[in-house]
Amino acid sequence: VQLQASGGGLVQAGGSLRLSCAASGRTVSRYTIAWFRQAPGKERKFVGVIRGSSGNTYYTDSVKGRFTILRDYAKNTVYLQMNSLKLEDTAVYYCAASARGLISSSLALEREYGYWGQGTLVTVSS
Repeated sequence: VQLQASGGGLVQAGGSLRLSCAASGRTVSRYTIAWFRQAPGKERKFVGVIRGSSGNTYYTDSVKGRFTILRDYAKNTVYLQMNSLKLEDTAVYYCAASARGLISSSLALEREYGYWGQGTLVTVSS
């Protein structure tokens, strides 16, 4: 599968933004798809994930209640809806896919994802 991330941009704190991860080659339902982000000068970190089979979603604590991962079968796209954005959400956001069945403790691990999209920059301003 090939992934294409898009939708980044400049937004004021408190605003919203929706990122897209368009998949080509195979249907998104066959993959567990995660979002990671890398803030300037920091390591890349897990944001959230949607399981391919069940559609269940999981999020890191700092985005719970603000971010939502959605899946559109018709467009073969996974979205990251980001609301109530904070300055600390500024980062390059990446989507990644795994074709393997992952146990819960592995969902946040970069090494479990074999397919990556290019990053899209989100800048939150005050």
